[in-house]
Amino acid sequence: MNFLSIFDVIGPNMIGPSSSHTAGACAISLLAKKMFRDDIQKVTFTLYGSFSKTYKGHGTDKALLGGILGFGTDDERIRDAFELAKEHGLDYTFIIDEKTVMNHPNTADIFMEDGHGKELFIRGESIGGGKMKIVRINNIDVDFTGEYSTLIVQQIDKPGVIAHITKCFAKHEVNIAFLRLFREDKGAKAFTIVESDETIPEHILDEIHENEHIRELMLIQV
Repeated sequence: MNFLSIFDVIGPNMIGPSSSHTAGACAISLLAKKMFRDDIQKVTFTLYGSFSKTYKGHGTDKALLGGILGFGTDDERIRDAFELAKEHGLDYTFIIDEKTVMNHPNTADIFMEDGHGKELFIRGESIGGGKMKIVRINNIDVDFTGEYSTLIVQQIDKPGVIAHITKCFAKHEVNIAFLRLFREDKGAKAFTIVESDETIPEHILDEIHENEHIRELMLIQV
């Protein structure tokens, strides 16, 4: 059984009414926006499980849209997310899937496009108390929360890539709290997710990118 603190029970400072269906949903999409980084022109949300059944009453749709607009869980602008999205020219769609059974009932898919060919698919789960985790990037299952400064390395699964990444962190004396590899298959596309309990300096990215098997880097600072 996972430990729950009193802060998990009460939930975060947030725009309600639900820590799971509102704050958690906003946190998922805000992290997705940080991963995409470019200007999002179009976004498609797919809601599953309890998200698909209560999204209007609990404001899950507004919270997801608010996160994509860059609003935190306590930002009062979430209430006006539909109007603000139109003002920003953001093309958004909600798909309600009440049939597909997911591992967690509070699950949302987010598919982002920049209008120039860049696309990113994210699947997130709201796990209670305003907390969430990302469980899929594109077609690869992953597992991280964004609670630490995080570097997501998209790569080809080849020998020496992880050693190269950790060498760059060590060179700049950045402590690694967690490092995990997620991959399609041996030698195929993969993500190395590195979490640090300190700020990850951006100048590390150029050095990490020097490895021929690294395709893209996504940096999320806390």
